[in-house]
Amino acid sequence: MKKSLNLKTSSLLVIATSYAVLTGCADATSTVVQEQNTYAKEVKAYAVYVPKRQDDFAWENDKVAFRVYGPAAPIKGHASGVDAWLKKVDYSIIDKWYDQAFKGTASYHTDSGEGYDPYHVGISRGVGGSAIWVDGKDYTAHNYKSFEIQQNGPEKVVFTLQYEWQTPLGLVNESKTISLAMGSNLYKVNSTFKLNGKPASLPIAIGITTHDEKALVAHNEQTGRISAWEMFDGKALGTGAIIDPSKVQDIQHIAKQAKDESHIWIFTKSDKDGSLEYHAGFAWEAAGEITTRTQWQNYLDTFKK
Repeated sequence: MKKSLNLKTSSLLVIATSYAVLTGCADATSTVVQEQNTYAKEVKAYAVYVPKRQDDFAWENDKVAFRVYGPAAPIKGHASGVDAWLKKVDYSIIDKWYDQAFKGTASYHTDSGEGYDPYHVGISRGVGGSAIWVDGKDYTAHNYKSFEIQQNGPEKVVFTLQYEWQTPLGLVNESKTISLAMGSNLYKVNSTFKLNGKPASLPIAIGITTHDEKALVAHNEQTGRISAWEMFDGKALGTGAIIDPSKVQDIQHIAKQAKDESHIWIFTKSDKDGSLEYHAGFAWEAAGEITTRTQWQNYLDTFKK
């Protein structure tokens, strides 16, 4: 597994000043030590593997940030959904938020001015996770097995996550290439699916969680859009996914009693070579750009795929 161990940590600035040297007084010496956490406010697209946080893989641009759970995550099983990190600054925050969490100086579950992570994924699809759909049931992948970063900013990130899981159809492998360009609220997925080792046309469902029906959902088959709108601490969050409308077989809002299992779904299929392409992402009211449900739906409906 190719690992990009480029998780940055804050730098330690130590300033030692000898007053004897500066003033010429040998008997008047002192040392001043100043510890200062510095985080560069770089505006860039960025992706990082985080082994210290149980193999998280996170990515961001100037608008949005996401993460998925890796092999060491405590949620075992089918936790391959996509988490949303809500940011309201244009500079990179991933390394800073993780670093502060590791040190115990701040929690990324609390908004300290840059944004935070109030979004629950669990075993849901989160923001645009996919599943194999067989006989009215979703069969979802386990946490990603491996990753490779092809491009890491500053204008765009491109990386590939590998998934493998059993379904009633057989053993499914997904090579999921994700890209995120600066200025976009949506990440792009280019996946290749294999069934028992061979490229295959498979029944696929792309999901947006409703957080146990707390979200208000909508769809537009003519534009290939599903969307949700919900509140977190008094501010609205819009999530959604879009696909080429010609690839839409059906759209359904399916509510279930079990936790994390209620979604709005786009039903589609991979091509005969196993390929599938779509976009997914979010907009947060507190970021100040997309602040209404109508604006969010219009953004998705007019997005250039």
